[in-house]
Amino acid sequence: MTNQLSEKILKLKKEKNAIILAHLYQIPEIQEIADYVGDSYYLSQVARDAKEDLIIFCGVKFMAESAKVLSPEKTVILPAPNAGCPMADMAEVEDVEEMIKKYPDAFKVCYINSSYEVKALCDASVTSSSALNIIKNIPNKQILFLPDQNLGGYISEFFPEKEFILWRGFCPTHHRITAEDIIKAKEEHPNVKVLSHPECSKEVRDLSDYIGSTSGIINYATECEDKEFIIATEEGVLHQLKKKNPDKKFYFPEVMVCPNMKKTRLQDVYDALDGKKEEVILDEEIRKKALTSLENMHKLGN
Repeated sequence: MTNQLSEKILKLKKEKNAIILAHLYQIPEIQEIADYVGDSYYLSQVARDAKEDLIIFCGVKFMAESAKVLSPEKTVILPAPNAGCPMADMAEVEDVEEMIKKYPDAFKVCYINSSYEVKALCDASVTSSSALNIIKNIPNKQILFLPDQNLGGYISEFFPEKEFILWRGFCPTHHRITAEDIIKAKEEHPNVKVLSHPECSKEVRDLSDYIGSTSGIINYATECEDKEFIIATEEGVLHQLKKKNPDKKFYFPEVMVCPNMKKTRLQDVYDALDGKKEEVILDEEIRKKALTSLENMHKLGN
């Protein structure tokens, strides 16, 4: 049944002049029918540059929003419209506005994992892989960073001369891992490198051999000669890790599943292609401001 539905999806995709994008945390069946699999902002850029005018974005809400911010003329559909991001939801517009008033001299930086309304309030957006380079090029001594306190804390370690005001948001999936989980995993698998996402707590990061984005973790494990790794990020990465490294073993220190990333099913993708799902609609004035935040990411990153 799964194979038949996958075939129907691929056939309908061609008929509708559509492209299917899937985040690395999506279930294997979704990753397999996608045209591109990767980190969220990379996929938004793919959407922008694609010749197709129908974008099926298999991820969570803020990701589909970012794709629409970059491609307002295209139809962007989130197959699982109730797939949100708890971290993004921890930064509400009214609260962010109050924080901005409190720190008028701070340069406002938001992680890509935020709503487009919050992006519109910020001076620049960052991804987990671009953040260090961008912050380096910001002259302001005071940085307001939101919504992830863990990523913000990680970045701040590289810039002791700057004052970081961190929003108290976090990714529940990454925040759940403890130092004890890592220590236990290392005891069970001696001399195995720990690869972690910067959304993990400082205690976990301090026990890691490599800290990087989702795609960065996959690339590191693929290029490293080691045959075993402890992986501290969402378990969806295992599909690509195994595809690229069938001879290697990967261990997770804790059950690391993002429920929202697992909401998208093949039937949802088919329904999205078949016109049974609503497209992402953004307020145009807010979209333009959010676009400026994303454009500044590139200007500061160069």
